[in-house]
Amino acid sequence: MRVLPKNELIIVILCILWYSVSSSNAIVSKTILTHFPFPMTVSIVQLSSIYVFLKPILMYLKASEKQVTFERRYFWRMILPLALGKFAAALSSHISIWKVPISYSHTVKSTMPLFVIFLSRLINGEKQTTKVYLSIIPIVAGVSIATVTELNFNLVGLTFALLSSFIVSLLNIFSKNVMKERPGLHHLALLSILAKYAFFISIPSWIYMDLFSIFKATTEIPHHLYAYLIIDGFLTFLQNIIAFTILSLVSPLTYSVANSSKRIAIIIVSLITMKNPITFTNMFGMCTAVTGVLLYNRAKHEQNAAKHSLPVYSKMNGSMNGTVNHNGNALLNNSLLLNGHKPITNGTTYVRYY
Repeated sequence: MRVLPKNELIIVILCILWYSVSSSNAIVSKTILTHFPFPMTVSIVQLSSIYVFLKPILMYLKASEKQVTFERRYFWRMILPLALGKFAAALSSHISIWKVPISYSHTVKSTMPLFVIFLSRLINGEKQTTKVYLSIIPIVAGVSIATVTELNFNLVGLTFALLSSFIVSLLNIFSKNVMKERPGLHHLALLSILAKYAFFISIPSWIYMDLFSIFKATTEIPHHLYAYLIIDGFLTFLQNIIAFTILSLVSPLTYSVANSSKRIAIIIVSLITMKNPITFTNMFGMCTAVTGVLLYNRAKHEQNAAKHSLPVYSKMNGSMNGTVNHNGNALLNNSLLLNGHKPITNGTTYVRYY
């Protein structure tokens, strides 16, 4: 019997914990929304929970958001729109699982790679390989089959699940751009900043949409649901922390595969616990969509590996003067001039590609 190394064992335990917390979070959110039809309130509780529970962790890491400053123009151009997007993504996701079963909502969210490809090309001008484009086919086919055969289909639920995927894809692209432009910014500090401003942005809408309705329905709302809201907020915070921890320990491909497996776990657990009616064709559509996501992750990994193995072209003599290693660093021969300075003569030079 093979004994797992310590690091691998930690990753396995974290993944199991991640799947358990994510599944529990989805089920608790669905339970709340079934008896407490206020998705905006659930979203606000989750955002405020992320900010509050992150405080002591950031203090321990000495990565307080107070140490982070943004130029006024940059704040209005990047940070505030990201915070607005985080609120919109959370709200869209909750409206989706309020209107349709968790299993169907997460199947529809498998379309995220489709939006990532489109937005990456539109915003960053990124081109994909043929394999990446082909991997989209089973995703679209699977979601289409699941949609046609969904017994509890709801157009609002479908629309907001797609909207949530679109917004999250947009957030991922711009969040990465912020991290590149602010290399000293801790990712958890950015998460805290976005959660805080998303909370404040959502307050006026919450007062108008939910507050007075909740007051009117106070006598009809079971008191234990308020405790569920706190639990739901804590599970959301825990899910974010575990996800960031796993991402720091494994490669992007491994993380993507683990994330796809998490979606499968959520679908299976929700089907068992919520006892939603499902047909064989519906299940086939779900499996096809998730398989498409796995194929997309593999194709993206191969594409990135190919990019990093390309030789570096030197304008000085028109020759290939090195390669890019697996970490994304260019290994340059000593004859290459950098910014017009003298040639490097004492070893290999590393140039980070962002």
